[in-house]
Amino acid sequence: MKTRIVYLFIALLVAGSQVSLFAQQQADRTKKKPRFTPEQMMEMQTNRIVKALALDDATTAKFTPVYTQYLKDLRECRAEAWKQMKQDKAEAGKQPGAKKEMLTDAEVEQRIKDRFAHSRKMLDLQEKYYTEFRKVLSPKQIEKIYQMEKKHDGNRMRKDMRPDSKDRKPFPQQKNR
Repeated sequence: MKTRIVYLFIALLVAGSQVSLFAQQQADRTKKKPRFTPEQMMEMQTNRIVKALALDDATTAKFTPVYTQYLKDLRECRAEAWKQMKQDKAEAGKQPGAKKEMLTDAEVEQRIKDRFAHSRKMLDLQEKYYTEFRKVLSPKQIEKIYQMEKKHDGNRMRKDMRPDSKDRKPFPQQKNR
């Protein structure tokens, strides 16, 4: 009889400890990751580039303000495109029963031309800053910057598309479990 009571006590003790561990895991999940301001993000990206290129202090002092301005200009250009896209969606929503398939040929053509204009603006910006970077860096170093930016954007896109993220919806072919 005493052994049964001991076993029961041990079982309750183990079950109670599991509940407290589960509560701690839930508390860890609810903690929010720190949010960085755009300026902090640009500073971190600039530092990452400087570290990857292994720049000396003099080159870093010349490169940092140029690269920071480049990131600001890129952000502004992307924000303009985002604003235009939201405006297009809002205009399409004003029409009763309007859907993407219901756009006229002229509207679709205008959207395509707007995308071309945005792409042209981004390219002009990259060409402008290439000449600025070239004053400080070698072409190989500039190529490395572009590769790192491309990889960073690709990683961000993959992260955004990941179905296990809490604030993202899973892909249509996958089911929630």
